Amino acid sequence: MSTWLLPENIADVLPSEARKIEELRRRLLDRFRSYGYEMVMPPMLEYIESLLTSGGSDLNLRTFKLVDQLSGRTLGLRADITPQVSRIDAHLLNRQGVTRLCYAGVVLHTRPRGLHATREQIQIGAEIYGHAGLEADLEIQQLMLDSLHLGGLSKVRLDLAHGGVLAALLELEPAAPSLGESLYDALASKDVPRLNELTANLGQVPREALRALPSLYGDASVLQIARGLLPNLPAIARALDDLAFLAGQVEGAEVMIDLADLRGYAYHSGVMFSAYLDSVPNAVARGGRYDDVGLAYGRARPATGFSLDLREVARISPVDARGSAILAPWKHDEPLRAAAISALRDAGEVVIQALPGHDHDLDEFAADRVLIERDGQWTVEPRG
Repeated sequence: MSTWLLPENIADVLPSEARKIEELRRRLLDRFRSYGYEMVMPPMLEYIESLLTSGGSDLNLRTFKLVDQLSGRTLGLRADITPQVSRIDAHLLNRQGVTRLCYAGVVLHTRPRGLHATREQIQIGAEIYGHAGLEADLEIQQLMLDSLHLGGLSKVRLDLAHGGVLAALLELEPAAPSLGESLYDALASKDVPRLNELTANLGQVPREALRALPSLYGDASVLQIARGLLPNLPAIARALDDLAFLAGQVEGAEVMIDLADLRGYAYHSGVMFSAYLDSVPNAVARGGRYDDVGLAYGRARPATGFSLDLREVARISPVDARGSAILAPWKHDEPLRAAAISALRDAGEVVIQALPGHDHDLDEFAADRVLIERDGQWTVEPRG
């Protein structure tokens, strides 16, 4: 085997892509900061019990595992940063009021999540803890849309769902909870034959309601249809009311309702949302409320957040991150030239010294200016 080959669905990030990813990372973290989010940096690996406190069997299957040679215990390489941030809020910070946290880091998956998908994603996201009201959901959704717009992605469609609908339906039938993950898979993929098979032995009310969920997709008017098709339960009524409120508040995106889009149902407890683009088959960002995750770390807190894969966003983003630069000649023993270059770099300019015989090796930068000597002084002028 060639020594330069990498594992399947693992790839190097080359300069042009890395430059774009870093540009987007900085833009998004600056925007998070402008909202008041504090950055945290969880470790790449933890004891497996901590990483798998939520997320169900899907997260377990996606997590790489290894044995710690110091303790003999099983470690996991994180496949999702959200549970780690919940641990930090619940156990380390232990604040009583609202806490806003953000992060950016690599996650690893044992299997790709789609055709041509990488198993090494760069996950970036933001979370709000300590507020159970819809104001937090609205803020996090708006921040997600801001993030996509900063990446030059327009015409975003925001799909809204609610984990409380499925939870209420499962409570109607004693046998239904054991079908939870199978039902979730069938609903998420809108596999109607499989859904019909799974619900065949359920009571009439939950059976008909569950089978109706895949059809409950469209603009906000779908919510009124849902009120007629779904059981008149308080939990379902609250869920539909929450979705109606949020659908009327979102700015900068087309809003759709999809009551079967329950990806992440294993740890989401309320409003769930996904951002889509017409040219991309899968969601480019996802989020939702997960009030129960912190309980595993000793303190349940209201929580909502979102995340996206920076590598995927960079791939489809039209942002041009090629940096403007100044081309400077290489000369020995020229104090004024060296001082001029240092001053320009201190001011934030990119100054590239052209090594002898390599004046045009500037693939990654647009050298639109040049440092030249005129009358004993070094000045910057447009490059011809």
